[in-house]
Amino acid sequence: MSSPRIEWKFQKGTSLVLLYYGNELTEPYKNRVQFTSTNIHFSTVTREDTGKYICEVVDGSSQISKSEVSLIVQVPPSKPVAHVPSSATIGSKAVLRCTETDGSPPPTFRWYRDTMLMPSDPKTSLTFRNSSYTLDSTTGELTFEPVTSFDTGDYYCEASNNVGSPQKSDVVHMEASEVETSPRSDAVEVGGGKLPLELELAGAARSSCEPDPASMPAWFGPGLPSEPPIEPLRNEVNVGGIVAAVVVLLMVLALIAFGIWFAYSRGYFSSEF
Repeated sequence: MSSPRIEWKFQKGTSLVLLYYGNELTEPYKNRVQFTSTNIHFSTVTREDTGKYICEVVDGSSQISKSEVSLIVQVPPSKPVAHVPSSATIGSKAVLRCTETDGSPPPTFRWYRDTMLMPSDPKTSLTFRNSSYTLDSTTGELTFEPVTSFDTGDYYCEASNNVGSPQKSDVVHMEASEVETSPRSDAVEVGGGKLPLELELAGAARSSCEPDPASMPAWFGPGLPSEPPIEPLRNEVNVGGIVAAVVVLLMVLALIAFGIWFAYSRGYFSSEF
């Protein structure tokens, strides 16, 4: 009668790998696992060894006997990281996250604001009753919806899994603020003067239309007409035109005088009547 065949398998999630098969250990277990006919012994373990170990025995008649054992490798959590936005808009949604990747079993999380432990239900605490948030201790997510002015503060998270001491993250400040506005200014031309027009783009619209004293014409002001006054026409003397006319007149007179002299010299005019 042949001896039974023994196999060891390791299952983690949906993954299934052979640990001992064909009378030998497989990689990466050769250097840290010892095999006997009744058990396996780990000389060192890591958190990756957490899972289910399955022993199968196949006898000479091909009958399979199976036994399973679960192994949880306990590793204390490392220092978590708090992902906190530096600012959040009041009335919006803000999500704070706490992450830690070394602890085994996976740790649970707690949040603190200004050194005060935040309860899972803010309405049960006088300190946090004006806030509206949900806290998931498994994922480490702290969700504010909506953000209020009471949510401004210094935040940090804590990871623990009952192995070793709880670990705290660094403190990160979050400021809850109102929606920022973007004012826009334009100048409108009115009768030669400029009127600054200011529009509030966010929130309720507000406009102001006030004259700019520095850029107003002298005639513009309260109680005065909106159009510039019509000034009387000024009588300006054209000196150049007058001089030219005098020169022309003198030339005409000189020609007349020359004509008269020429006529007398030729005897066209008699000296006696």
